[in-house]
Amino acid sequence: MPKVLRIINRFNIGGITYNVSYLSKYLEPDYETLLVGGPEEEGEDSSLYIPEGLGLKPRVLKQFQREINLKSDYAAYKEIKKIIREFKPDIVHTHASKAGAIGRLAAIHCKVPIIIHTFHGHVFHSYFGKFKTNFYKIIERYLAKHSTAIIAISHKQKQELSEVFNIAQKNKIHVVPLGFDLNRFTINKDQNRKEFREKYNLKDNQLAIGIIGRLAPIKNHGLFIEALAYLKKYGIKDFKAFIIGDGDTRDSIINTCKLNNITWSNNPKDDVDVIFTSWITNIEWALHGLDLVTLTSLNEGTPVSIIEAQAAGKFVVSTNVGGIEDVLHPECGFLSEINDKNTFFSNLLLILNNNEQLLKYSKIAEEWALSKFSYNRLVNDMKLLYDKLF
Repeated sequence: MPKVLRIINRFNIGGITYNVSYLSKYLEPDYETLLVGGPEEEGEDSSLYIPEGLGLKPRVLKQFQREINLKSDYAAYKEIKKIIREFKPDIVHTHASKAGAIGRLAAIHCKVPIIIHTFHGHVFHSYFGKFKTNFYKIIERYLAKHSTAIIAISHKQKQELSEVFNIAQKNKIHVVPLGFDLNRFTINKDQNRKEFREKYNLKDNQLAIGIIGRLAPIKNHGLFIEALAYLKKYGIKDFKAFIIGDGDTRDSIINTCKLNNITWSNNPKDDVDVIFTSWITNIEWALHGLDLVTLTSLNEGTPVSIIEAQAAGKFVVSTNVGGIEDVLHPECGFLSEINDKNTFFSNLLLILNNNEQLLKYSKIAEEWALSKFSYNRLVNDMKLLYDKLF
């Protein structure tokens, strides 16, 4: 049986852990997989419950850190080389940037026959300054040259990688969209909604607006807060917003709330404009309680929150970044460019003034997500690619 060493940045809550876990579990018995990755960072929750819930025993590399650190990165590089020599994989498949750099360098040095990297997102704009961004591009071009295949998770991302940022030739990039177990988003909707709205003290007709993801500069939560102020200015006052997630920019977001006269709290029962919920692991419970899901990111790969929102039958208002155009059903959401906040504001106002649309397209959104982003499709696509490369 061929062996796959699968490497991710870290086991924190997010779509990557789900995807690598499904691939590690369900590519058996055709491919034996060892899954490794770093621990969650401070302010993040661990996602080890996901692979462990599937009966997997991932290996946690303590040396993996999110930020560049020559000492710990070199230690991680040596540890991965050791794992390669012991496990003797036929394929090293890395996921996301840090794992992709260290894992592929180790695989190149150890002469692994097949080296694959999946771009779940990229850092080629909106993350860093010009010098640092160009440095990362040079590294990624070198690594792509020495990779057997590159995987993009959307056609838009493939176009960016090949034509905009010149990371790799088109014929080396294969599109394999994300895949999840989405059935949990289609059941127990009424009970979950009832429990969520009771916990957060929502009135019968009060709208619940959510944004889901880590609190980081790239997620641009300030735009979300400004949009809430815009809604209040134009007469939409009977709502409660939910910031689901946690991270480094929490204090900055709170400051933006204060500047925009948006009231906030951590207490579920408080009568305020915004509730900070921190991480919610049973996210389907939260999605069933929400009426509308937003995303304000400056850069994305394929945002998992948008796929899950549609599986739960929710309308979406988002910035048009990364692969969102490939993910969002055109009837089930509104998009605006990242430099056009006024359109984002007006899109949000429009849908809340015509909120019958929130229900009108719920079944379309659900069917779209289930047909396009199931883990069965993901596993089949990846198996076909592995077989082809062999």
